[in-house]
Amino acid sequence: MVGAHVVPDPLHDLVVRLGARDEAALAGDLLGHVRSFVRGEGWDYVGGGLSGARIQLCGKLAVELDGVRVEERLPGRQGRLLFGFLVVNRNRVLARDELVEALWPDGRDGGLAPVLSKLRRVVPLDGLRVVLPPDARVDVEAAADAVHRAESALAQDDPRRAWGPAQVAMFVAARPFLPGAEGEWVDDMRRRLADIHIRAVEAYAQAGLGIGGTELAAAERAGRELVRREPYRESGYRILMDALARGGNAAEALRVYDDLRTRLRDELGVSPSAQTQEVHRTLLG
Repeated sequence: MVGAHVVPDPLHDLVVRLGARDEAALAGDLLGHVRSFVRGEGWDYVGGGLSGARIQLCGKLAVELDGVRVEERLPGRQGRLLFGFLVVNRNRVLARDELVEALWPDGRDGGLAPVLSKLRRVVPLDGLRVVLPPDARVDVEAAADAVHRAESALAQDDPRRAWGPAQVAMFVAARPFLPGAEGEWVDDMRRRLADIHIRAVEAYAQAGLGIGGTELAAAERAGRELVRREPYRESGYRILMDALARGGNAAEALRVYDDLRTRLRDELGVSPSAQTQEVHRTLLG
């Protein structure tokens, strides 16, 4: 359960009660599980939103238009791939050659016209642009927006408001984008989502440090994940050192600094940044 320290944003965020046995739903089809609005004082934040169109491209593909699930009607692998490309590029004008290259990397048209024709029977298209309502919820867009809101809240020294959006971005960006799909644009999206995930984990950790109390343990776990995933990203070490020290484990925090210092010296021939060294001096008292 999430305590009273988390502040929901009703303009952007969907929050639901979620029991421990339902946590697996977060790894599957969010559209099929996330449907409740905020009720009462205790609630769990999983992100999302109710609108005329909801699209999940990370994890299991899910598409809901006007309350109807339509992903099973998309025309095969190429239809799903084309739909994903149109959705992530829905805010710019696309050339036909771009669609061809998205489906056939060698640039040779393997049958774009029939794929488009079949796709139009399922989703509204205006030429080469997918038409979605203004309140459409696309998970990759929600993740990018959520991590921005989390970072902005932290910049305004408001960790309580950063906590929820950071989790939304973490949940979405941790899931594989269009599993099984291949292509340069797919790889690019996966790199962008990997960056969003790291930023979200860092924002979540910083929010936990700012909130304190029971959130310190979560901040420590997030710090360890940052160090594991990005061993040359000093901010992760600083977060971990801070969380450990505030949890009464100053000696372990000093060991984390020594690990970083040794890694940077042996592998890059440099010293930790001035900001990281200041954290170290604080630990030494």
